Amino acid sequence: MSAERFGIVWNPSKVSEREIRAAWDAAASSVSGPLPEGLWFETSPEDAGLSATAAAIERGCDVVIAAGGDGTVRAVAEALGDSGSPAAELGVVPLGTGNLLARNLGIPLGNPRAAFARVLTQHASPLDLGRVSYTTADGTAEQHGFVVMVGFGIDAQMIVETDDDLKAKAGWLAYVESLGRAASGTEVIEFSLARDGGEPESFDAHTLLIANCGSIQGGITLLPDAKPDDGELDLLVLRADGAAAWLDTMRNLVWHNGLKRLLTRADTAESTESTDHLRAKSVTVELPSPLAFEVDGDDVGEVTAFTVEILPAALRLR
Repeated sequence: MSAERFGIVWNPSKVSEREIRAAWDAAASSVSGPLPEGLWFETSPEDAGLSATAAAIERGCDVVIAAGGDGTVRAVAEALGDSGSPAAELGVVPLGTGNLLARNLGIPLGNPRAAFARVLTQHASPLDLGRVSYTTADGTAEQHGFVVMVGFGIDAQMIVETDDDLKAKAGWLAYVESLGRAASGTEVIEFSLARDGGEPESFDAHTLLIANCGSIQGGITLLPDAKPDDGELDLLVLRADGAAAWLDTMRNLVWHNGLKRLLTRADTAESTESTDHLRAKSVTVELPSPLAFEVDGDDVGEVTAFTVEILPAALRLR
């Protein structure tokens, strides 16, 4: 441990420098042996962490810790694992409201000292990295890494509808407030989906989520088969249109793939008339018109097409 160098990529909009340094010092001083070396790299509104992570790697950091929200974690993970082989190990100190990866992996929330202590004392384990390439409404091609999920429909529209001021005050509960507007603002469309290089299939649905992890804010598990280290993507297709269909969807999420799954110990998610659960290593989607799209909880604008692939064990997580 004494030979390791830790780079802390921190988001100043989420925490003061004094507070985050105090948490690091407290955690580092509690570790037996020589005091761990920590180097500090600040993010900016224009760069969520890609450049800071590159600087940490250049300085020879063995572990790069993302101290921030979902955007910071995603940027650090992308920079570390985009080649398919980890440039350094990843640590996560969750700050802000979403913290999707931390929620899925049981990383301490609201306690930077405990999160730092986890990074300093845990052994690294494999973590898959997703990669999404998409075409925006104006024809621009973009690519990002992700660790939790991407998609269009209710989830993406909910992020668009969420009031930033309310999110700052109420945290993840602000997403609940926007859910009703998101549900009424999405419509069932016909789109093309191809899995693992196969022939495209036509789907009628209003929501498609493609995930590496299955839970969202509030501890709600949408994709119970999703495991962050299994080398596969899990897909959730929702086509509910009307009260009866929404009841079927909720029954699927809460009963079939929730309580019933726990009681029967089933290992495969069930699909229904309004809900499909699918799996793949790569996915290509063509949309009939531009739709709002989210990457790990961040609104990236409207897209017309996208391809998603999984990079197995591209990251090593502390």
